[in-house]
Amino acid sequence: MKKFLLSFVLILLSCSTLFAQRDTDHWFAPYFASTTGYNHALYFSTDSTTPFEVKIYSNNTQIGAVTISKGAPQSFTLGGAFIQTTAASSAAVPANIGVYTKGDKPYFCSLRIAQSAHGEIVTSKGKAGIGTKFYAAATPLMYSSTANNFTTGIMATEDNTTVTVSGYDPNVQFINVSTPTPLTLTVNLNKGQSYILAGLANIVANQTGFIGAKIESNKPISVTNGNANGFYATGTNDGSDLIMDQSVPTDRLGNEFAMVKSISTSTANMEGGIIVATDNNTEIYINNGTTPVATINEGDYYRILANAYATQTGGHSNMYIRTTKNVYLYQLIGAGSANNTGGYNYIPPLNCFLPRKIDEIGKINEMPTITSAITLKLNILTEAGAAVTVNGVTPTAAQGPFPLTGNNQWVTYAIQGITGNVAVTSTKAVTAGVNGGYSTAGYGGYFAGFSSIPLISKQTGDCIPGIVLEVDDSYDTYQWFLNGNPIPGATSNSYTPTQAGNYTARITVGSCPPAITPVYKVFTCLFESTKSLTVCEGYQTIVPEFSSSTQTYVPGTVTIVTPPTNGTATLDPVTGAINYTPNFGYFGPDSMVYKFCGNAPEFIDCEKVTLNLTVSKSPVVNNANLRSCFIESNPATALFNLTVATVTSETGVTKEYYPSPTDAVNGTNQITNPNNYIAPTGVAYVKVINANGCYKVAEITLTVLPPVKSAVLEDKIICMEDKTTLDAGPGFVSYLWSTGATTQSINNVGVGTYWVKLKTGECFTTQTVKVYPAEQPVISNIDISNTTVTVTVVGGTAPYKYSIDNINWQDSNVFTDVARGDVKVYVKDAYDCEPIDVAITIPNLINVITPNEDGINDFVDYSALATKNNLVFNIFDRYGSKIYQADKSNGYKWNGTSNGTKRVQTGNYWFEIGWNEPNSKQTPIKFTGWILVKNRE
Repeated sequence: MKKFLLSFVLILLSCSTLFAQRDTDHWFAPYFASTTGYNHALYFSTDSTTPFEVKIYSNNTQIGAVTISKGAPQSFTLGGAFIQTTAASSAAVPANIGVYTKGDKPYFCSLRIAQSAHGEIVTSKGKAGIGTKFYAAATPLMYSSTANNFTTGIMATEDNTTVTVSGYDPNVQFINVSTPTPLTLTVNLNKGQSYILAGLANIVANQTGFIGAKIESNKPISVTNGNANGFYATGTNDGSDLIMDQSVPTDRLGNEFAMVKSISTSTANMEGGIIVATDNNTEIYINNGTTPVATINEGDYYRILANAYATQTGGHSNMYIRTTKNVYLYQLIGAGSANNTGGYNYIPPLNCFLPRKIDEIGKINEMPTITSAITLKLNILTEAGAAVTVNGVTPTAAQGPFPLTGNNQWVTYAIQGITGNVAVTSTKAVTAGVNGGYSTAGYGGYFAGFSSIPLISKQTGDCIPGIVLEVDDSYDTYQWFLNGNPIPGATSNSYTPTQAGNYTARITVGSCPPAITPVYKVFTCLFESTKSLTVCEGYQTIVPEFSSSTQTYVPGTVTIVTPPTNGTATLDPVTGAINYTPNFGYFGPDSMVYKFCGNAPEFIDCEKVTLNLTVSKSPVVNNANLRSCFIESNPATALFNLTVATVTSETGVTKEYYPSPTDAVNGTNQITNPNNYIAPTGVAYVKVINANGCYKVAEITLTVLPPVKSAVLEDKIICMEDKTTLDAGPGFVSYLWSTGATTQSINNVGVGTYWVKLKTGECFTTQTVKVYPAEQPVISNIDISNTTVTVTVVGGTAPYKYSIDNINWQDSNVFTDVARGDVKVYVKDAYDCEPIDVAITIPNLINVITPNEDGINDFVDYSALATKNNLVFNIFDRYGSKIYQADKSNGYKWNGTSNGTKRVQTGNYWFEIGWNEPNSKQTPIKFTGWILVKNRE
């Protein structure tokens, strides 16, 4: 890698660095130490007034925990084997070292490393420090030495992480990597595993050749880089120091920076900085310079020397750095006049989204196992015009603010003698750092601002329910989003998610344009449920089902966590169903635990079920029969009381009644009125359930007892005036007639409708019988021909009897030689009821007329019949042609003419006389005959 020098200064004391980011999760990748004897401790602090626990993990196993709150920071002694290695065999291979800490609320965390002659503090940037693309940094190794090195530790935060390292000098020789050195290195890591690349300073290419190397991964990683040990001063080699800090991914970088000079008095460039480019043609400007001091390309580095600092009033020195593209900037710091106590820290870029407070950094002047006094200087960077306090006290004018040459929007402060727990507040964007030391060691660092855009962190919890998200509370407005959609009412700096998904927050502050945080993925917790199930008949199939999620379980995710004690459980790999079989003969409680997950493409729900089983016997049942009398309104059905059917002798059972076996098994279409169940002959089903929920289904055969009627009791026909006997016949238990009689038969019964209730066994059949009046015959027509009367009868029941005196009866309907005048005709049918009669008139017959007006037989006269209804008198010639009609107008007379005036010829003519007798039946009468007309002129 190329290097660029600005100027030279001398330093005498060793120095180390500190950067911290408040978050709920922190990672520390390990380092390779060429110098031994270091002590390690983790330091934790928070602004939360509510105490909470922070857990500490290595290789995914918890190795400790601390409880912290505001004003009560804690430290945890960490064995060197968890965070460093000195063994060459542990380099350039996957190793189970590195540390990960996790808390329910945001906190600051730093790894402090110390021995009597050297010291360093690596502070986690939280989630701002993990990503997928980095460029390595270290200080230039100015002298050949096997005690000095470069080291870069890479730690995976997820399983199946692939890391590729490239862009280094091909002449670099890595510890535990065969030569010639490959141009790229690739390694696969799981969560908690690490990969350390290191090279000793006795190889020329190793002294600067790894600075700017590219580190890429497919999943988030954490990177710690530097020298363990290193020497970068441009003067006399008087020793070395531990120089190390945690890096940030490229998406957290910026292009404007400010640095405050530390307390070094060396003239060998212990102060200054290292810039690493991430893109070609990156121009670098210092303070108010208008000409770039250098232009570098991707992977190159530029060293800012000590004389680049601008001196302000009161001996305060600071520097403004601007680049045309995003870069890494590490500040080189020292304490005292020695050259062997160097350190560096990553400098966050200037941006208006820096927090408004840093609360709190605990035990700022403490290092593990160090008991000597530590002297520190607090450096503060904030926007111009801001009101600043330190532990509630406003800095004095001698402490600041001091202008920043080249950028009038920012100012700096310097406060000597800082100790204990530190809280810095500002009314505008602020960041702060310390530097100082003890004996021959020193340290320093920045506490906030490692994200160029706001970040979401967990305030508490890990998943839904319980997780609470937050962004810094120093912004002006907030709006939370789920999957890109604004959440109504979610306008504070914290939000409690209720469903899994991609969460973002949009914030505004001051004159900054609105910014949206990177996506924070929130998942649902493993849902733990307890369910109960009764196993009947010795076998049970258990199909996983979510208690609350709408997802469908994936068969391949089903696992049996804890098998049953009193039976066996087997898993169907295709369906995911669990088949449980209790041990032979066992009845009683059992339990098992199984787990399964859903089918969402990303935000997958999972559930762990503790299943309490009750292995129970099923009830013993038997089939039964019920017989019931038919219902008169619907004789095919009967009313049954299903509850009286004896289907089991067991007590303490519940019975449910169903119309089909399928309904009984499925519990559908239950018969709600089993004691009044109307049904035809067939089968009903009873589900007998014991106290454990096991059941058997029994059949109840239903038989409808049909009506039994008398075969001899039939309808009768009698004369209206007659009486008869109704007999139901023998063979019935009892009889009840509509007349009130209880005998087999009833006598002296007239026309009407009767019923009898016949009892057979326990059933009653009501049988109706009718006595009809015989239909009377009707005389429909009477023909009279001279003295012969022919009677036509309809209705009634043949054979008929005929009479004209109601005494003498004949079978023939023809009467001869009937005397002229009024006659009554009688008729009766086979029932021999009272006869019907019709009165008729047999008119006087005139067979010859001589219409010569001599007063003797001049006309035919039937005016005597004029009282009859519908009287018709017509004359026909021998050909059947009507030639004359006598009616009321001509007095029902005929004088031998054809039209009333013209005389007809002498000859025989036919006549027809018809009428209706004036009775209720209007019996029609037809009287026919012939007449001889003799005309004499």
